[in-house]
Amino acid sequence: MDDQTELAPMDAIQSLQILSFVLDEEWFGVEISGIQEVLEYRNVTQVPRTPDFMLGVINLRGRVIPVVDLRRQFEMHLSAPTVDTCIVIIHVEVDGENTPLGILADRVHEVVEIDTADIKPPPRIGNRIKTAFISGIVRHDEHFIILLRLSKVFAPEELDLVREQVSQEEPAEWDDV
Repeated sequence: MDDQTELAPMDAIQSLQILSFVLDEEWFGVEISGIQEVLEYRNVTQVPRTPDFMLGVINLRGRVIPVVDLRRQFEMHLSAPTVDTCIVIIHVEVDGENTPLGILADRVHEVVEIDTADIKPPPRIGNRIKTAFISGIVRHDEHFIILLRLSKVFAPEELDLVREQVSQEEPAEWDDV
């Protein structure tokens, strides 16, 4: 598992910094240590024969970065990108290698520091997302933030397939970054 995209053991630290973002009006969070950067939305080049959740790839300073849509992965209502749509570049482990991956977010809210004592376990019912994908839930201001366990969201075999397809296909056009 990639420690950079997981929440650190709760008893080891007092607080976490997470990036909060919104998908389909639900708030999510990822520990900032697993995040490389946040980009404005740009056109994504589709790659044939990739999993449904993969939108395609972008060129980020000469590197091919796969971009995935968590809405598809979480079986949420799909919507067209807006002016607030962002691509969050994260790192996940694939075959022992730290691999950059873009995830689509409706909008990025802010970096939030949370007290680990405030993190509650995921509910067993009433959530659209598999509880294995969730490290916990925390209340911040008037919102509940679902803390994602990204290494569980993307199964290793799916990420291997994405990486294989991206390396085999050479997109005809690139967005300049």
